[in-house]
Amino acid sequence: MLVSAPAGEAKAAAARRNSMTGGAVLVGTGIFLSRIVGLVRARLFTHFLGTSDSADAFTAALRIPNFLQNLFGEGVLSASFIPVYARLLAEGDEEEAGRVAGAVFSILALIVTVMVVVGVMATPLLIDLLAPGFHDDKRELTIRLVQVMFPGVGLLVLSAWCLGILNSHRRFLLSYASPVAWNLVMIGALLLFGGKVVQANLVMLVAVASVAGAALQLAVQLPMLFKLERKLRVSLNMRATHVRTVVTNFVPVFFGRGVVQISGYVDQWLASFLVGGAVAVLGYAQNVSMLPISLFGMAIAASELPAMSSATGTSDQIASEIRRRLDEGLRRIAFYIIPSAAAFLILGDIVAGVLYQGGEFTREGTVWVWGVLAGSAVGLLAGTMGRLYSSAWYAQRDTKTPLKFAMIRVALTLVLGYVAALYLPRWLGIAPRWGVAGLTASAGIAGWLEFWLLRRSMNAKIGITGVPLARVAMLWLAAAIAAAPALGVKYAMGVAHPVYLALIALPLFAIAYLVVTALAGVPEATEFRSRVARVFRRAT
Repeated sequence: MLVSAPAGEAKAAAARRNSMTGGAVLVGTGIFLSRIVGLVRARLFTHFLGTSDSADAFTAALRIPNFLQNLFGEGVLSASFIPVYARLLAEGDEEEAGRVAGAVFSILALIVTVMVVVGVMATPLLIDLLAPGFHDDKRELTIRLVQVMFPGVGLLVLSAWCLGILNSHRRFLLSYASPVAWNLVMIGALLLFGGKVVQANLVMLVAVASVAGAALQLAVQLPMLFKLERKLRVSLNMRATHVRTVVTNFVPVFFGRGVVQISGYVDQWLASFLVGGAVAVLGYAQNVSMLPISLFGMAIAASELPAMSSATGTSDQIASEIRRRLDEGLRRIAFYIIPSAAAFLILGDIVAGVLYQGGEFTREGTVWVWGVLAGSAVGLLAGTMGRLYSSAWYAQRDTKTPLKFAMIRVALTLVLGYVAALYLPRWLGIAPRWGVAGLTASAGIAGWLEFWLLRRSMNAKIGITGVPLARVAMLWLAAAIAAAPALGVKYAMGVAHPVYLALIALPLFAIAYLVVTALAGVPEATEFRSRVARVFRRAT
C-alpha cells in the first residue's frame, strides 16, 4: 500500500515527536520522583527547623558539596563525556566506548579523592568565603556540617558518571530517579530524630544521613550499568584520542559550570549579610523554583544531548537535525515553564504554603518565600531555554562558547545582586529581608542576557531557531486567564488552611491553562491531553 507524501511526512513527524518526547518524559518522570521526595524532605526540615540559625547553617553547608558535585559531576560529564561516549555507541564501537568510560571513572575517582581530603581540611576557609556573614556558633556549626558531608561528594560525583553512561544508552528513568534514595535516608533521619534532639544535633544527624544516602544512590545504579556496559575497562590511560577529547572538553565545561555555580553562591554570600533566616528562605525558594527547571528544562536538555550528539551526515544535515530538535524542545519548554512562572508570581503563597507552612514555619515565612519565588519568575523561562541551547553547543563539541556567556552572566549577577540585596530595599523603604527577592530577580535579568547571547550565536551557526514572540505572548495570556479562577478560590477560602486551598486552587489553575491553550490550538496541549488519555486507557 502506497502512502502519499504528505501522509508519510506527517507520520514521520509524529514518530520524531514521540521519540523526542519519550526520552524527555522518562527524564522528567525520574526528576519528578526525586524532586517530590526532595520536597517531602524539605517540608519535614522546615517543620522541625523553620528559619532558625541551624537551618541557615545546614542550607549553607549543603551548598558547598553540591557546588563541587555540579562542578565534577552531572553537568560537566553531560557536556564532556556524553557527546564522545554516545557518538562511539552510535558508531558501534563498544570496545572503545568501554575504554573511555573506564578511563573517565579512574580520572574522576582520583580527582574526588584528593578533593574530599583537601575540602575537609580547607572547610573553615570555604565558609569564610561563601558565608562571611556567619559568626560564632553559627559559623562553627556550618564548618562541622560541611566536613561531615564532604565524603558524600565523591559518591555523588561517581553517581553522575553512572548517569552519563545510562543516559547514553537511553536509560533515563533510573539515573534521574536515583536521588530518591539519597532523600529517603535523610527523611528517615528527620522522622527518627526530629523534635527529639536540639536543632544543632538534628542537622548534624541529617548530614550523616546525607552521606549514607549518597552511597545508596550510587549503589542502585550499578547493576544496570554493568548490564549495559559489558566492555568497561578501568584504567588511567589518558593517551587515547577519545579520552583526550573528553579531558579537553572537561576543562572549559568545568570552568563554565563553576561560573554558573558561582552565580548561585553570590546570592548566598549576599544573603548571609541580611537578616537571620535569609539564607534558609533563599534555599527553600530555590528548591521550588528548580522543580519546573528540572522537570522540563533539564529533562528536555538531558534527553536531547545524546540525541543531538549522535547526529551524523554532512555538516548541513547535522545542523538541520540540531535546529529541528532545538525548535521542538524550545516550544515544549515554553509551554510548561510560562505557567510555572505565572504560578510563582500570582499564586506563590499557595505553592509555598502547601510545601512549607506548619510547625516552626509560619505564614510570615510563606509570604517571604513567595516574594523570593516571584523574583525567580523573572528569569525562569530564559534560564530553562538557555540550558537547551548549551546542550546544543556541547553536542557540537563546543564547550567554550557557553563558558564565555556564563562569565558575562555571573559578572552582571554580582553587580545587580549587590545593589538589589543591600541597597534597593533601603531606597524603596521596605524591610531588608526583601533583599532576597531582589537577588533572584537580578539573577533572572542576567539570565536573559545569557540566553540572548546563546541564541544569537547559535542562530549564526546553524540558522534561525527559537519560539516566535507571538507564541510566547499567547502562552502568558493563557496563564494569566487560568490564574483568575484560582485567585477566586483563594479569596473565597482564605489562607488559613494552605493544604486545602492548594488542593483546589492549583489543579484548577493547571486544568484551566490546558483548556485555554487547547482552545487556542497549541500543539503541546493536544499532545499532553493525548498522552494523559493513553495512560488512563492503559490503567483501566
